[in-house]
Amino acid sequence: MKTTYILPLVFFTAAVSAQEKVDSVKVLNLNEIQIVEQLNKFNIQSLPIFKGTFLYAGKKTEVIHVLGLDANVAEKTARQIFAKIPGVFVYDMDGSGNQINISTRGLDPHRGWEFNVRKDGVITNTDMYGYPASHYSMPMEAIQSIELVRGTGSLQYGAQFGGMLNYIGKQVDSTKVFDFESTNSIGSFGLLSTYNAVGGQIGKVNYYAYYSKRVSDGYRNNSRSDYEAQSAQITYRPTSRLSLKADFSRSKYVIQLAGQQTDAMFNIDPRASIRSRNYYSPDIYVPSVSLNWTLNNRTKLSWVTSAIFGSRNSVMFDKTADVTDKIDSQTLQYANRQVDIDNYHSYTSELRVLHEYRIGRLASILAGGVQLMNNDLHRRQQGKGTTGSDFDLSITGNWGRDLHFKTQNIAIFIENRVNLSSKLAIAPGFRIESGQSKMSGVISYYDPTKLQNVIPHRFPLFGINTDYQLSKNQNIYVGFSQAYRPVIFKDIIPASIYEKSADNLKDASGYNFEAGYKGNFEKIRVELTYFQLLYKNRLGTLAQTDANGVFQILRTNIGNSFTRGLEMFLEYYARINEKTNFSIFTSTSLMEAKYLKAEIRSGEKNINIEGNFVESTPQFISRNGVTFRYRRLSFTSLFSYTAKSYADALNTLQPSANGSVGLVPAYGILDFNATCRVSSKIMLKLNLNNSTNKQYFTKRPQFYPGPGIWASDGRSLNLTISTHF
Repeated sequence: MKTTYILPLVFFTAAVSAQEKVDSVKVLNLNEIQIVEQLNKFNIQSLPIFKGTFLYAGKKTEVIHVLGLDANVAEKTARQIFAKIPGVFVYDMDGSGNQINISTRGLDPHRGWEFNVRKDGVITNTDMYGYPASHYSMPMEAIQSIELVRGTGSLQYGAQFGGMLNYIGKQVDSTKVFDFESTNSIGSFGLLSTYNAVGGQIGKVNYYAYYSKRVSDGYRNNSRSDYEAQSAQITYRPTSRLSLKADFSRSKYVIQLAGQQTDAMFNIDPRASIRSRNYYSPDIYVPSVSLNWTLNNRTKLSWVTSAIFGSRNSVMFDKTADVTDKIDSQTLQYANRQVDIDNYHSYTSELRVLHEYRIGRLASILAGGVQLMNNDLHRRQQGKGTTGSDFDLSITGNWGRDLHFKTQNIAIFIENRVNLSSKLAIAPGFRIESGQSKMSGVISYYDPTKLQNVIPHRFPLFGINTDYQLSKNQNIYVGFSQAYRPVIFKDIIPASIYEKSADNLKDASGYNFEAGYKGNFEKIRVELTYFQLLYKNRLGTLAQTDANGVFQILRTNIGNSFTRGLEMFLEYYARINEKTNFSIFTSTSLMEAKYLKAEIRSGEKNINIEGNFVESTPQFISRNGVTFRYRRLSFTSLFSYTAKSYADALNTLQPSANGSVGLVPAYGILDFNATCRVSSKIMLKLNLNNSTNKQYFTKRPQFYPGPGIWASDGRSLNLTISTHF
């Protein structure tokens, strides 16, 4: 029985094959059409009550089955991949597919650093306390599904308001000794991509390895990208209750940065470049060892020890858009560029236990664990680079900043889900964080005795979740959880001699609250969620004078913000006949994110911003799509709309001369994607992205890759062919 060509989920083939060994007659009697319908009906689901040693009940959770999407996976187009997750804001500054920059609920989308980002449960945030961005970039061709747990999961995952984002890798067919997969793409702007993977099962050993390579000239001039990634994992299962897995993954890319634009430049030609000598390159290694042990029918244990090694490198003519990078008429050379290098040594060990027990006839679940982190971020910045035009990290002289940011932290967390009846359950929990970060080193322009060099992280965090099962297909959930985000490296480094870091900087803290209804019926899936997010002690700058009356910029906590909103998802599925069906969905969020008591520096004075909108928080985000399926062919059209937003806390409307502040206009993008499963071994994808060639931008960043406008990609077309043997 060959069913692979009609199933978007690879793991189903393995499940069928395994079942054939147990009960071949039963499998042969399966109705294939019904299986297809069930799997294709809704490719987004919720996580179960628990999975492994993780407790998910009472929280807003979503699972995206990537293998069932018609989306552009070669370039990791986030608005398509996360289309059915309401409220996802996509910071789309380049279409290379190197990084996914997303956020929810008014948080910062920069490299997803408001999430606890994981790969098969292994943390990939570069340095949770120094630079929490996830520079590691796995190919989407390697991903089977994506799990998202919103902010009330912070008790289990730690110092992120956004919750947890977990990329689940493809599962190997355990019935084969050797399995080979190859996915190759070609597309607009010089896109060439290849992904090749091998895997299989030999006795009690399971293995999987891949190599990915992608190059692109980019939508804008001087925006060439060169990406590669490798991974190898081996799993040993001596018994059905015990497994040991070793994984070694790496990603690296070098991208040429075309430079930011002013509004005038963008209006004339969004593809134009003002820089030809700027480069950025992260090179990240993620080794890990995982143990999963089912102690008995009610108790499970997992222990993951992992690390992040590598670097974040850049060489740039780091000036605003209104400053031209040109050859000096006297020296006949360009100006020296600035070189910045971060080196990461981050270690994590996380032990978790989940135990099921009974109170009378009602089952309950206790989940808890301990997490240890030991990180060292070595930051070297403001090196005097070359006057050349290639990717060259060599410098002359000393670094302007040569610093270490070392963190040691321990966290203990427990959640206990108690069933009060057959329908109602309540799950209180807590997390205790205890640790500190120490900064040491040299800033050439600054007196080291004036730097804040020790930041404690000591938080007791509490939360509670409850869920009520209205019927087999309907439930409501309510959750509250405290959260915090540590002061990170960039928050405490004075940018110049005229800046000072406050002596009493506080970690950001607050809470997430959500209440929702979820229904999953034969033809309709619906979810409606109301949420609140309080974010206290936001970081920024204030104006002040020092003891001598000299103007000074103070890096400090500027105030609080409060976000509330609605997240709505509705999908309708209809079967026309045994060969044809279609589905239509809307994924929409309404959000209001405003500053409470807060003020911020404007020039040499402080401005009260109470009531202003938080920057980069559109009040309305809606993605709407329809998918039509006929036999082996599926076709999806998607319209993504994002309302206007502000680039700064002052809510500046009129763009500045250099484009760094001003309104970010609303935009709507129309995509068309198609998939044809030619046979059990061959699949074709065709993606027409931004079909109307909308010229738009999503954000005006205030730091990397430079303040100003970064144009998003116009219309592009790519073709993908996948083979599986």
